[in-house]
Amino acid sequence: MKKSLGLLTVLVLGFVLIGCGGSDGDEETTVVTIGVVGVFQDQWDVVSDVLAEEGIEIELVFFTEWHLPNTALNDGETDLNAFQTTIFLENAIETNGYELAIVGQTFVSPQNIFNGRANIPADHTRTSLVGYIEDGFVIGIPDDLINGGRALKLLEEAGILEVDPEVGFLATVADITAFHVDVEIVPVAANTLPTLLEDFDVAVINNPQAMINGLSANEESIFRENSLNIDISDGLINVIAARTGEEDNPVFQRILEVYQTQAVADVFENNFDGAFIPAWE
Repeated sequence: MKKSLGLLTVLVLGFVLIGCGGSDGDEETTVVTIGVVGVFQDQWDVVSDVLAEEGIEIELVFFTEWHLPNTALNDGETDLNAFQTTIFLENAIETNGYELAIVGQTFVSPQNIFNGRANIPADHTRTSLVGYIEDGFVIGIPDDLINGGRALKLLEEAGILEVDPEVGFLATVADITAFHVDVEIVPVAANTLPTLLEDFDVAVINNPQAMINGLSANEESIFRENSLNIDISDGLINVIAARTGEEDNPVFQRILEVYQTQAVADVFENNFDGAFIPAWE
């Protein structure tokens, strides 16, 4: 028989990794539903294979909207989710009153700046874009609060502008305190930036959107976020989340333990062109 840890009622695009109980039908299988966003989930194949031998079945629930997995988790429609950074989760909790908590860390996905109409060489030092970004450039960034604020911090890191330090990764264009180059910042929906790239001189693009559109973070980006920098890493590391009070559930902790292994790190290194970097302690 199967014992479900949560009632699945949300609209999904599909399920993967659906396992079975014992061959004689008598062994109990614990089903854990995990909300994810995006198609790049190869790491869960490794986790699922290991846990299937222990009677734990992983079902991935795919969402297309970033805000939906936390709503589903908070409402008891999934058991866990694994799609967001710490700062995204903290903002969702503060904004919506969700009762969610971190089970553990997974990976970091650095933001990258890509050429649009500009012709900045991808093999420059990447320590600064000063001298490469010119007056009059139009720069596209994601228009959502977290990814947009992160993009502005990336442009600050590249030497293009300065952002009010009090707002950190929640910065908006209104929080820019200085420009070192006379550029225009244009926020648009994150998933449209790759297809609109030629409308900008350069654009800040999240790695999942870049990968879907065939952009290589390793080979084509002209500036990469130092997202493992000790000063900012905690907020930018992706996490597995559960409902508050369930984060120490032994099954959930076992999922985290299997996730935080070299086998999963190898998937990140070999399958995703540098888009995801293992970041567990």
